[in-house]
Amino acid sequence: MAEHSDEMRTLIQEIAKVLVDAPDQVSVEAVDDAEGTVLELRVAESDLGKVIGKQGRTARSLRTILSAASMKFHERYSLEIIE
Repeated sequence: MAEHSDEMRTLIQEIAKVLVDAPDQVSVEAVDDAEGTVLELRVAESDLGKVIGKQGRTARSLRTILSAASMKFHERYSLEIIE
């Protein structure tokens, strides 16, 4: 399971790095909970709007990609953007 978490974490991290102005401040941490794995995305405060997007569209798209990719591993992943 840990190897899958690393792959999913890297996926979200690489996408987020392309979206933001400060890619060196992007970090993703995988936290296991009862329902699956939560990926906690942290970016610079000034880049928060870029990963959330207008009306949350970018965040929703990130969650859709995560959901689609996680079907490959038959595991549940969710994304939280940490302010």
